[in-house]
Amino acid sequence: MADDRPAAQIPGDFDPVPFKTRTADLPIRLASAAMMLAVLFLALWLGGQALDTFIYLVALIGFVEFMLLVFKATPRFFVRFPAVIAGAFYFGCAASIMTGAGTFLLVLVIGVTVATDTGAYFAGRAIGGPKIAPSISPSKTWAGLAGGMIASAAWVFVWVMAIDAPFDAWLGPRFELGLNLSFQNLVGAALLGAGLAVVAQAGDFFESWLKRRAGVKDSSRLIPGHGGVFDRIDSLIPVAIVAGFVATQMVG
Repeated sequence: MADDRPAAQIPGDFDPVPFKTRTADLPIRLASAAMMLAVLFLALWLGGQALDTFIYLVALIGFVEFMLLVFKATPRFFVRFPAVIAGAFYFGCAASIMTGAGTFLLVLVIGVTVATDTGAYFAGRAIGGPKIAPSISPSKTWAGLAGGMIASAAWVFVWVMAIDAPFDAWLGPRFELGLNLSFQNLVGAALLGAGLAVVAQAGDFFESWLKRRAGVKDSSRLIPGHGGVFDRIDSLIPVAIVAGFVATQMVG
């Protein structure tokens, strides 16, 4: 979910540009992020049908943006048709997992996505360094990936430790997943968080590649400073699918 705009630095020069230059768009990004988080927290607070409707609406908008990217990327019907079918399964699977998840898994997935994006954004712009795949996403660096993994691992560590504490009663009945996570396996939880950060970046790269093929910078202009809905959930989709699979294996 990190910004895909080219980094303002000389090609081949891995010395980072001034941090102030790299974070020039930070105010508008933070304002939009605050608004998105407010809507998300409201949906989480309402829960039930309101939350499920919100999740499916976000997935639907993201899927529409995905289809538009596919249509821009290729005029060939025999490529468009299977891509749209695969996309429908991709978005639908993630939405189904998110609507069926309890509070623990739902918040974990969202937290991993936000932590990875935030860690990668600040680490990548503060440190700079070699690019992972400049032909696909020029702004993504190995330092950013490391920052995202650390942030995600820290989030899962803190989240599991929090739900193991006595004050977990506020989570309500949606928390009951039977995952049996406790303080004893916090290290494993942190490793899971780091792994999910890699999954999140893979989802980010997939959308970046698709946007390259389509010749656009953002999936749409719905969200100031962040592009479209697909730009915001590109990492969340694979994280939800993988986390849902892991949760299923643990309860099974």
